[in-house]
Amino acid sequence: MTKTAEPARKPARRAAGPGAWFLVLPALIPILVLSVGPLLYGVLLAFTDAQSGRTEPTEWIGTLNFQDLLHDTLFWESFRIGLLWAVGVTVPQFLLALGLALLLCQDLKLRWLARALAVIPWAMPEVVVGIMWRLVYNPDAGLLNETLRDLGLGDGRDWLSGLGTALPAVIVVGVWAGLPQTTVTLLAGLQNTPRELHEAAAVDGAGAWRRFRAVTWPALRPVALAVTALNLIWNFNSFALVYVLTGGGPGGRTRLPMLFAYEEAFRYGQFGYAAAMGCVLVAVISVLLAVFLVGRLKGGDER
Repeated sequence: MTKTAEPARKPARRAAGPGAWFLVLPALIPILVLSVGPLLYGVLLAFTDAQSGRTEPTEWIGTLNFQDLLHDTLFWESFRIGLLWAVGVTVPQFLLALGLALLLCQDLKLRWLARALAVIPWAMPEVVVGIMWRLVYNPDAGLLNETLRDLGLGDGRDWLSGLGTALPAVIVVGVWAGLPQTTVTLLAGLQNTPRELHEAAAVDGAGAWRRFRAVTWPALRPVALAVTALNLIWNFNSFALVYVLTGGGPGGRTRLPMLFAYEEAFRYGQFGYAAAMGCVLVAVISVLLAVFLVGRLKGGDER
């Protein structure tokens, strides 16, 4: 008699015991204390009338802060400026980083030196970058105005104090400061593209632009989408760079949402109202991130 083959047995899953959780605790405790805890406290604070210097006990006021926020035109104006800033920084940053990554991917002389110089802004703290660019934009002795005077293009102007020039000037700094990170990410994606595909396309007579569209971009697209989404979120949450450059001025033209919430909390002492602003910003960013993740998962299923 022949023996029937027994079905393959799946390995039994063992529940994680106390020892496994004990190993996870060193990484879990800082997240709970420094991230989850403050986030939950901020959500609770948004439903109270907490203020600085107040002798009366804090009271629960429900959704009153959020109702006031819906009619706060200054907050929504800062939200609009934040969107302009995020898109205005992310799009040029990606285009410049893509061109720089394609250049650094070529077999050039001293390529190692060019790559090292390209990441210098990444190694500088945002506060240092802001101070350095304030000197560049200085109306009296700044490098930009001095160059314009030497070229006979005028006497220069106060770039960070002008109503029409403050936001574009700050966007230029944002693009410069975030360019290395995007460049390194795209360069890593380019280096993972199989060289054989480029060689086969070149043998078939495809030019540089056609090879980019047919070979380079399809392989780079997942990385490009990921870095663009993360840059949008990161730039929308910007604070230190703009705070050092303009402090939100002139006339609120560079007041990003995070700056507005900071002023409400630490300049005017409206902790509950500022916490409500933070909740709205976290909700918006979470929705954007969820849309991106759902799109990535659907794209992975289609492939």
